Amino acid sequence: MDRSSAILQRLLALHPRRIDLALDRIEHLMARLGWPHLALPPVIHVTGTNGKGSTTAFMRAMLEADGHAVHVYASPHLVRFHERIRLAAPGGGSFVNEDELADTLTAAERANDGGPITQYEITTAAAFMLFARHPADVLLLEVGLGGRLDATNIVRDPAAAVLTPISLDHESFLGDRVEDIAGEKAGILKPRAPGVIAPQTESVLRVIERKAAEVDAPLTIANQDWIALPERGRLVYQDERGLLDLPGPRLPGRHQFTNAGTAIAALRAAGFDPSVEALETGLTTVDWPARLQALVNGNLVQHAPRGAELWLDGAHNAGAGAAIAETMADLEERDPKPLMLITGMVSTKSAEDFLRPFASLASRVLCVPVPGTDAGWPPEDLAAAARSVGLPADTYDDVASALDSIRLDHDAAPTPRILICGSLYLAGATLAANGTLPT
Repeated sequence: MDRSSAILQRLLALHPRRIDLALDRIEHLMARLGWPHLALPPVIHVTGTNGKGSTTAFMRAMLEADGHAVHVYASPHLVRFHERIRLAAPGGGSFVNEDELADTLTAAERANDGGPITQYEITTAAAFMLFARHPADVLLLEVGLGGRLDATNIVRDPAAAVLTPISLDHESFLGDRVEDIAGEKAGILKPRAPGVIAPQTESVLRVIERKAAEVDAPLTIANQDWIALPERGRLVYQDERGLLDLPGPRLPGRHQFTNAGTAIAALRAAGFDPSVEALETGLTTVDWPARLQALVNGNLVQHAPRGAELWLDGAHNAGAGAAIAETMADLEERDPKPLMLITGMVSTKSAEDFLRPFASLASRVLCVPVPGTDAGWPPEDLAAAARSVGLPADTYDDVASALDSIRLDHDAAPTPRILICGSLYLAGATLAANGTLPT
């Protein structure tokens, strides 16, 4: 175990509840650390239910293509905690290195002096210390959960706040009505800081507009102030400045056109103005692991049938399931293949709601445990949920054995399309087992 992993394990003991949304603990720690969050570069704050990570990835790619130095804070990680903190560097940033992460976590732990605090709060404090210490032109700051009481929301004057599509998720913490969740997420809106709003349902948009009016935050709203549409495989973006005809995004799926458009709108609202060439480069070079990532080589790929398409996605809620199913349907229309799902999910997510969009697409669901957590659906229960929405399902010990089963069944059958999905924990474990770690 490396130093940072040992520290992170120790920090879990400082607060008995896994998630407890509040700002007082991190504000107290910030004071002890000398208020590092007040020494950050301009911040673009990002919340939402789905699309946060992809939108942030587009912004980073576009900004770096335009010559900007970019910090990124994202969660959760896929394989190693270090992925949450990307530090700016000439020619493109990199994940924080082990020594600097461990030293900074130690400093934050020492300043906290044993006080009650969640692991997320104290690691966010450490991230702010790192971001303040390293020069950059911008910090892309993704919330961990919600918005209003998320530890990142101690940032006072963001250059812009971004709200990606909002739907039901984390109901036990944010509320069981999508309007309640929208109210929590809209809590990152700040006075006079532009809010960039991705496409939302009518009821969600009403909540956001009301919250924006309360704090005097000007809004830039999708399909009112800007549009982003696919047209013959290209991205058409239009706002008050005119129309851009851009390459289609490198990340697969129609939903990525929306995420890319949100990124452009956010950068412009925040005062950045990437050149058209930088936008084009960002769209075509963007990288965001485990979001419809094609696995073409590696240890696990060898278990799949020869020539099979193998996709990996960390989607785990109903909205994300619908978006990924839509992409699979588009692939089926262009190139028909039998679709197999290898799925593991945590028990806080509705398996039926996630799997239902695949009912008319997938011919089989192979249910596996989720490594790295004791909160996963037992494969037998997950299989029962799949059958309840009309999907044939079986259980397997792990992804490798599920792939072996598909290979044995398809040696003399049509080459399948295989989607590994249902959990970011599962996605991270898959990348680790495949030997293709995020960079």
